[in-house]
Amino acid sequence: MLEGYQRKLLRGLAHRLKPIVLIGQHGLTGAIVKTTDEALNKHELIKVKFNAYKEKVEKKEIIAEIENRTSAQLVGLIGHTAIFYRENSDPEKQKIKLPVRSS
Repeated sequence: MLEGYQRKLLRGLAHRLKPIVLIGQHGLTGAIVKTTDEALNKHELIKVKFNAYKEKVEKKEIIAEIENRTSAQLVGLIGHTAIFYRENSDPEKQKIKLPVRSS
């Protein structure tokens, strides 16, 4: 689970990114899930743009499904663009090092 300060850092890093995955009128298909999973493996932090789903409820349902099927975490939702993060399981391939606050 991401902490607030980690989400803030990730949103800042995502600011310069362009959406990699586009969700259109067909919604969340198997191909979109596969593309999202591959993009997370490669980049760790990605943007997903909703072209057809403008209703907040619909977007939330698709976001929850992406989180469940890819084990990614939602970092933020800005307009019609969602930001997802999933740490690479291989420590050598990790591109983003999240800070951890010591208690």
